Amino acid sequence: MAAAAALARLEQKQPRARGPTSQDSIRNQVRKELRAEAAVSGDPEAPGSNTAPEPKEEGSAHLAVPGVYFTCPLTGAILRKDQRDARIREAILMHFSTDPVAASIMKIHTFNKDRDRVKLGVDTIAKYLDNIHLHPEEEKYRKIKVQNKVFQERIHCLEGTHEFFEAIGFQKVLLPIPDQEGPEEFYVLSEAALAQPQSLEWHKEQLLSAEPVRATLARQRRVFRPSTLASQFDLPADFFNLTAEEIKREQRLRSEAVERLSVLRTKAMREREEQREMRKYTYTLLRVRLPDGCLLQGTFYARERVAALYGFVREALQNDWLPFELLASGGQKLSEDENLAFNECGLVPSALLTFSWDAAVLEDIRAAGTQPDTSILKPELLSAIEKL
Repeated sequence: MAAAAALARLEQKQPRARGPTSQDSIRNQVRKELRAEAAVSGDPEAPGSNTAPEPKEEGSAHLAVPGVYFTCPLTGAILRKDQRDARIREAILMHFSTDPVAASIMKIHTFNKDRDRVKLGVDTIAKYLDNIHLHPEEEKYRKIKVQNKVFQERIHCLEGTHEFFEAIGFQKVLLPIPDQEGPEEFYVLSEAALAQPQSLEWHKEQLLSAEPVRATLARQRRVFRPSTLASQFDLPADFFNLTAEEIKREQRLRSEAVERLSVLRTKAMREREEQREMRKYTYTLLRVRLPDGCLLQGTFYARERVAALYGFVREALQNDWLPFELLASGGQKLSEDENLAFNECGLVPSALLTFSWDAAVLEDIRAAGTQPDTSILKPELLSAIEKL
């Protein structure tokens, strides 16, 4: 703000000389500082900047990781956060050409966000199919009236249900109604589908057991050479769970900090405050220092369990069957069996941990007259090692 004000004052004073002046130098310096500030804050409207800032995912070599990315489970594509829903929707729609039943089931569970309404609709469809399976000879169970109140309230309102009925063998037809002038729309099961009751039962089970298609967090596994910067993390904004309203509250909370410190607080009160601080983070970037000093890095959800980190490290080891330990700062051992999340262990929004072979394994190796290998990662990971 001070730099912007200085620039505004300078703009009001036109230099008399045509050549460069000290004020020109100051103005250029201020503009440089404003551009640097805009690059850090990501503010496209920062004064003194005539170019739009690049996305944080690009040109961010100074960051520990360029951002948070996800993997589409259907295509394997790597997505930014803001691309997830649109690209998954696109992938599901493309899947109709190869497997319309599976695609319609994915559409029902993914496109409709109200999980309670989805469950009610799916259970109702399953009841229709159960009636057909239990009473194949009764024609009334093979017809579903589209304008039926239950059908309209529970099924017709869900995206994907029309495609599901068509994919499993129903056809929408107009049928006459006794004592009624005009015909009504019905879903009628075809004879071909009726002749394969096992298929209908299988499709019902698929529908009942399905889950929404969600992009999975990309670990962005990287391996770095030994570095004195191992404990330094420069994280992008993706790692923080602060909304615009919460950011405004931060200043108010800081102003209250002095008052809080002056009040005698119990241990329980302090722990509750710490937990509230931990909930600000959605993701965490973790590095594991290996025996040879190399660093293994990955991205995790802040609420993932410690076991996820053990699995991540184990996948990178040449001898993944050997037991090992992970130590947090201060030598605190993180147990793979403990059902603790990273934010409950204080490992957010980033942390450096130390890898150590299990003590019993080390004793056995030394008893055999050998020393444990210092290079423990798979060769394909070492071939892509980077400088931090």
